[in-house]
Amino acid sequence: MDTLKAIEERRSVKSYDPEHQMTQEEIDKLLSYTMLSPTAFNIQHWRFLVVQDPELRQKIREASWNQAQVTDASLLVVICADLKAWKKAPDRYWRNAPEPVQQALVPMILNYYKDNTEAERDEALRSCGMAAQTLMLVAKEMGYDTCPMDGFDFDKVGELINLPEDYLISMFIVVGKAIRPANERAGQLPLEEVVIYDRFE
Repeated sequence: MDTLKAIEERRSVKSYDPEHQMTQEEIDKLLSYTMLSPTAFNIQHWRFLVVQDPELRQKIREASWNQAQVTDASLLVVICADLKAWKKAPDRYWRNAPEPVQQALVPMILNYYKDNTEAERDEALRSCGMAAQTLMLVAKEMGYDTCPMDGFDFDKVGELINLPEDYLISMFIVVGKAIRPANERAGQLPLEEVVIYDRFE
């Protein structure tokens, strides 16, 4: 499937075949391609928590207002942002770059994020958002449907997954085989309403 077709056909599907299972090879492929997503300073702030324990998934479903896709989809991925990734051995993010690039960028990372909690959070969540879209498009290319979710109790889910103190949950993505397609697009805004050139009036 080409990229434009995947973008066009990616929809938020709510109903999945609960009997279908993804192979480990498929999961690895999906997440390996997702990890090619861009991130600020190449920090790769995202962490992909794959929930496989059926009991845990049921508890997460209960914390998600009993939305069936949480347990029925083949895969539940909790996309988390590591807010402190910028200071966790930052030289590793540029280890394959030429030495002058490493010497310039690693100190730049430390100088930019130090005492800048707003940038720390915003950049991490932006990176997670880009990874989420990549994950959904790769899944579509692999023949799977997806649904991004933020309809859940973030604090409760954080407790259930033992979320580290310096992490945030960005969203869920469920992946699986649809048993009912998404409804028709409800109402896309016209191009001229959402595209502005040069400046707002």
